[in-house]
Amino acid sequence: MLNRLFKLDQHGTTPGREVQAGCTTFAAMAYILAVNPAILAAAGMPIEGLITVTAVSAAVSTLIMALYSNFPLALAPGMGINAYFAYTVCVGLGVPWQQALGLVFINGLAFLGLSLSGIREKIINGIPYQLKMAITCGVGLFIAFIGLKNGGIIAGHPETLVTHGQLGSLPVLLCFAGILLTVVLMVRRVPGGIILSIFAVTLIGLIVPDGRGGTVTALPDQFVSLPASMADTFLKLEFGYFREDFFKALTVVLTLLLIALFDNVGTLIGVTQRAGLLDKEGRLPGAGKALVADSLGVIASAGFGTSNVVSYIESASGVEAGGRTGLVGVTVAGLFILALFFTPVIQAIPAVATAPALVVVGIFMFQSAAQLNLRELEEVAPAFIIIVATPLTFSIAEGIGLGLVAYALIHLAIGKGRQTNWIVYVLAGIFALHLFRELFAG
Repeated sequence: MLNRLFKLDQHGTTPGREVQAGCTTFAAMAYILAVNPAILAAAGMPIEGLITVTAVSAAVSTLIMALYSNFPLALAPGMGINAYFAYTVCVGLGVPWQQALGLVFINGLAFLGLSLSGIREKIINGIPYQLKMAITCGVGLFIAFIGLKNGGIIAGHPETLVTHGQLGSLPVLLCFAGILLTVVLMVRRVPGGIILSIFAVTLIGLIVPDGRGGTVTALPDQFVSLPASMADTFLKLEFGYFREDFFKALTVVLTLLLIALFDNVGTLIGVTQRAGLLDKEGRLPGAGKALVADSLGVIASAGFGTSNVVSYIESASGVEAGGRTGLVGVTVAGLFILALFFTPVIQAIPAVATAPALVVVGIFMFQSAAQLNLRELEEVAPAFIIIVATPLTFSIAEGIGLGLVAYALIHLAIGKGRQTNWIVYVLAGIFALHLFRELFAG
């Protein structure tokens, strides 16, 4: 039954490998159960049920993606978008969180309309292959950067922007050892190498001092707990802000749409390219189903009581573990629901245990650089901008947008404008308008 439903033989995979890959993806993104509630609480939302809201929205949207598109993609409330929702919309603009959820819902409807019309699929297939490889590389560097930061190997600095962390501390050394262990396990093709490394570092962390009087991995006070109710946020969305300030509300919806569009396109291209799902021309067969699925996920997330769900780039960790079909997502969805009863255990996995997985996944994704055309400057310059800007702006959307603008302007200037797909000019124009809006807003 599983083989017929998910076409496992066609994708050269097995149920065991898919479940293992799902466990790997979940381990890499389980941090959202703790992070998303903390961010949304700043918007004034009742924090008690937000872990439940986060887990349920992730499970439902991931299950929709798995069953409808059969892609190995997991979804959850998006990092960056949740901060925009909480700090810019709710705190900055003073929009009550109930009305902000209404804006998320409308954004989801707009996303669904673009998906059903085929416009979003045309966007993905219209991006040049060179830029798709650059997006994969840029996202890989972005993931690795996050992993190095979470593991304490790099840190912020007021003068040099970034610097090394406390490289002599035991937690940081443990993280670096985890990176090496993960690489060795993957090179030796040990089944479940990434998740084995996460478990190994977590267990070793029980005896490694954290420098603050405790250990890197702290045992929870309890291992099992009942999920909190999400009644305080479920279907509490309101739509009054459009009546109060139509143009500001429209700006918020368009901004949410823009951020989610570029983030989802980047993740979809990056993950599916690593999974070998793109055809010879760099197009993604069946992309329309994936886009409809994540649109439905956004609509559902607003109903549950959280900001936009997005396709998670951590899905790449499951792909590198061998995941190729929607059975990965079914596993992730099940684990998110199960996690509601084991939240204390999930929260006990330290950042230094999941950070190596992100770094190694970033390394794998950067291997796409081998497919870049480095001979023609007009091709390599926009690709370079995407690769560098994605981690340095700490935004997939900004990195892709800057690269698209550069690609369009350069090709117009050198007389190759007609050879460029019109989708590139449309996307570059949208991002340019976004930049001008920020300029005038500032």
